[in-house]
Amino acid sequence: MARLSARPRAVFLDRDGTLNVRAADHDYVRTAADFRWLDGAAEAVGVLDRAGYVPFVVSNQRGVARGLMTADVLTEIEDVMQAALARHGTRIEAFRYCVHDLEPACACRKPEPGMLLDLAAEHDLDLGASWMVGDTAGDVEAGRRAGTRTGFVGEPAADPGADLRAATLLELAALIGSASAVAGRP
Repeated sequence: MARLSARPRAVFLDRDGTLNVRAADHDYVRTAADFRWLDGAAEAVGVLDRAGYVPFVVSNQRGVARGLMTADVLTEIEDVMQAALARHGTRIEAFRYCVHDLEPACACRKPEPGMLLDLAAEHDLDLGASWMVGDTAGDVEAGRRAGTRTGFVGEPAADPGADLRAATLLELAALIGSASAVAGRP
């Protein structure tokens, strides 16, 4: 019988478009007041947490490099998120951002796996038993490159070939929880 890893498994969640309403093209969620949860997303984080996945946020935030927001704003948004998640009995374990511009290339901007790999090393996570969930091909590719399973939130036609897909994060959380139960892990 195969031995299950004692290392924690994670769910790495993209932020904009997965947890919250994405700003218009070429714009950013620039203040905590601009942050709006997608329906069921906060509840979904709790579902994933109770299924045994430690929740993390990994998000490209190029607006910092462009001077459209500051790192302090990202912290204010984290505070808003954590307060809402507490009402669902959960929290994000850690937030990680790529605040770099497109050039020069860096190892952390998704689809590169740097943010996931850094968090995995810091928290001794089992990447093979973890998930990367997002709403873009770059999110899915970052998960693949890091060695996680992948989940896509969005329309079927836009699915870049993730392991699981659903229209909402809450639907996807239920699928991931079911897949976990079938695999025999709490």
